[in-house]
Amino acid sequence: MLSRLKLDPFVVALALTVSLALVWPQPGVTGGVLHADKAASWGVAVIFFLYGISLSPKRLLESAARWELHLIVQFGTFLLFPAVVMGMLVLMGDRLPEAVATGFFFLAALPSTVSSSVAMTSLARGNVPVAIFNASISSLIGVFATPVLMAWYLHTVGGGMDLGPVILKLVILVILPLAVGQVVRPLLLKLVERHRQAVRIADRAVILAIVYNSFCDSVAAGVWKGQSPVLLLEIIAGVLLLFAVVYLLIGIACRVFRFSRPDTIAVVFCASKKSLATGLPMAQVMFNGSPDLSLIITPIMLYHFLQLVIVGIIAGGSGALEAEETEPEVLAEDNDDLVPEAVPQHRQASSTAS
Repeated sequence: MLSRLKLDPFVVALALTVSLALVWPQPGVTGGVLHADKAASWGVAVIFFLYGISLSPKRLLESAARWELHLIVQFGTFLLFPAVVMGMLVLMGDRLPEAVATGFFFLAALPSTVSSSVAMTSLARGNVPVAIFNASISSLIGVFATPVLMAWYLHTVGGGMDLGPVILKLVILVILPLAVGQVVRPLLLKLVERHRQAVRIADRAVILAIVYNSFCDSVAAGVWKGQSPVLLLEIIAGVLLLFAVVYLLIGIACRVFRFSRPDTIAVVFCASKKSLATGLPMAQVMFNGSPDLSLIITPIMLYHFLQLVIVGIIAGGSGALEAEETEPEVLAEDNDDLVPEAVPQHRQASSTAS
């Protein structure tokens, strides 16, 4: 099975970016010759402007009435995940560095993915409109829920976060560009659709700039010195355990509420996934200037890769991996014929959910 998996080139690019930062951090540090910090900061606004253009209000309204499905997904995304992580951290005690523990809770507080959830749901013959609604609304809720959850967590561990400036910065760099994108959507949607590849490259370039800048700063500050290689294995084990527990509990909830098979697929896929494309820009805003940023974002980077592989296998094999996108993506186009484009038709016809 694994020999047939074709990894998204973006995952490879992430690994190469981290490797470059570890061996040659000077160009990418804050204030360095590449100005990666400025590209990352302003790139956040670009990502959400493009996401605003891509987000279709019509698609959201089509599935808004299925409140019981949406409630389970959002409960899993913003309440179950943090509860499971808190339990794991209590069991771990002081074994994990503080920044990594913060990174695990940050992972738990993030919204679900958009395009990945929809692509996987489509591949497994799940309820695609429900997936579109929940993944999209999750990103909007996350703009406020994620910093609130992080402020609560940091307070409980003796730290703190000045929530007012963080929310204000998120409004300026996330909500405002998203709103402007919605306003100009009728004018620019066809242009963005015609240049979908360029949009995807711009989106991924911003994420790579955030990763490069954060790892360069941490290497320059000596954050990774003295960290045991075992730490990486512990993080991998932690994200695998987190995924397994949440996936299992959400599946049990779907059986309790007697959801249909297509609805269950949409709910489980959306509620068990976390957005790297939303998470890294938000981390850039919330932890800007922290030398520990690379440690904080490591759990979500590893979770992104592992959820891609595991859910890809569950949804139907290697076809799901090739369908993986990072936000923003024109998934919710008003033309009904465009939605199944997330998965090639010849693959979708032969796929089954496990």
